[in-house]
Parts: sequence; C-alpha cells; structure tokens
Amino acid sequence: MTNASVSEQVAPLVKKSVLVIDDHPLLRQGLAMLINQQGDLRVCGEAEDLRVAMQAIVQLNPDIVVLDISLKGPDGLEVLKTIRAANPTLPVLVLSMHDEAIYAERALRARANGYIMKQEATEKVLVAIRSILNGEVYLSDAMSRKLLQQFIDGTPSFLDSREGVLSDRELEVFRLIGEGRSTREIAEELRLSVKTVETYQAHIKEKLGLKSGRELIQHAIQSKLNGKPRI
Repeated sequence: MTNASVSEQVAPLVKKSVLVIDDHPLLRQGLAMLINQQGDLRVCGEAEDLRVAMQAIVQLNPDIVVLDISLKGPDGLEVLKTIRAANPTLPVLVLSMHDEAIYAERALRARANGYIMKQEATEKVLVAIRSILNGEVYLSDAMSRKLLQQFIDGTPSFLDSREGVLSDRELEVFRLIGEGRSTREIAEELRLSVKTVETYQAHIKEKLGLKSGRELIQHAIQSKLNGKPRI
C-alpha cells in the first residue's frame, strides 16, 4: 500500500479594491501606482467629480474610497455626504493638502473613516487604507493627540472658533479669498456662477460680523486657513 500525498492548495489573496477620487490626473496616477504595487490592494477605478464618483461606486462596488477634499464643483466634503446618503457603511479616507486641524473634524463629522494630509509619507497612506479596512478610524499621531488633549482640557477646536460657524462651502470660498482669488476665479475653481459666489461671500460677512469686502479679504488673509498648499 502506498501513502497518498495530499498537496494543500492555498487560495490566492483577494486584493481589496480602492476607488480614487481626485481632480488632478497626475496625483491620481501616482496614488494608483503606489496602491497597485501592493500585494493586498488594487485600484479598481478613478473619478474626478461627484457624478463620475457615484457612477463608479455603483458599477465597481469598491471596498474603500480615497477622496480628495478639494474638487472642482462639489467639494470633497459634499461628495462625502452624498456617498454617505447612498452608502452608509462604505469606508472613506479623506486625503487633503489642507491643515487637518481645520478640516479633519469636519470630515469626521461628515462620517469619514479617516483623514490624512498629502505631504505625509507615502507609506502612511497605505497604513491609513489598511487601518480603515480593518475597521479602525485613522488620523495622524499629531491630530489624535490634539483631539485627545482637547477632550481632556476642554479646549475649543476649530469648529468652536469664529470661522467654525461657516458651512463647508463657505469655508472653501473663505479659504480661496485668503489665497488672493478673485470672485470670478473662485467661481471657475468651484464651478459655480459668480452670483452664487457673491451670495456665499455675503453669508460669510454676515456670519463673521464683517462690514465690507475689504474687511472680508483682510480677515481671510489673516486667518490660519491661509496656509500655503502642502501637496
């Protein structure tokens, strides 16, 4: 009688699929190249705006979405809210060049699963994606410490500041004003009409107690929102 040898067959690893939403083609390509080099992850699709993103989510059924906060048209936070309305449990990592001390809390309140800044080391993006896929919330070490310290000390966050009363879209307009953009340039950047941007500016002045356009510009320039973009 001969002994029969049984060879165990190991099932191939099923890669988790990632949908990348960013309106900069080069950044999308770079992120896709990074992710596709991993043995456990793959980019299943890319999108540059809300319409394409929602179509891709339905068609591709990704395991996680990596979402840039600054998009033309509806910004990333608006896209996140739309995703959440249609897909309450789909994991979303917000990727941004903007200060996490200002935007991370807004993203978390909109039910993002994590927030990471673009200037973080590339391996941190992979750590964030994998952490979220494992059911965790991802923030940088610095932001985690900051939120914990605020909780312990009871100190106010940006959402409690003067500018914290602004809506997500008003905050975006306010930031662009601080970068020196004209009303028409802001309208083109956000794919809005000039009249709509002027309405946002009026709301911002009212909420911040500013009397003139000059005061609005000065306040926006002096605000900590007016940092150089860090990509």
